[in-house]
Amino acid sequence: MDAATFAAVFVALYVAHNVGDHWVQTSHQSATKGKPGWVGRLADARHFASLTATKLAVLLPVAWLLGLNLSLLGLVLGLGVDAVTHWWADRRTTLARLAKSLGKSEFYELGTPAHPLAPVTTEGKPAAHLGTRAYALDLLCTKSLLVVRPGRSVVS
Repeated sequence: MDAATFAAVFVALYVAHNVGDHWVQTSHQSATKGKPGWVGRLADARHFASLTATKLAVLLPVAWLLGLNLSLLGLVLGLGVDAVTHWWADRRTTLARLAKSLGKSEFYELGTPAHPLAPVTTEGKPAAHLGTRAYALDLLCTKSLLVVRPGRSVVS
């Protein structure tokens, strides 16, 4: 594995993740994806579909411009794992249970109204994405490895 390729893929996915989560995701998806039942699941599915498309839209031109050797298998594995884990985390109750099992409920709740020191937006609304950011950043590193490593090149 080439360290420069890994670094380029990581940066491209990091940028795309932020664009997809903050600019591409609709207000409806953001407000609804954590709700119980099919309403929440479908909103979350629409969000991760647009997020995955955003990541491809950023990563493929970067790979082409930099001459990176990325395989179709690596792209499918990396972005597939990304989509599933992002969907899982954005269901909210799943990540809250994980935080609780690790003794990190207070940190997870920091971005929610449940915490007395919760950060808020300028409108006084909770900034509820703190718990998911650390989770996403950690997994982004793993997913970058999956994109870079397997198979033969389809983008170079």
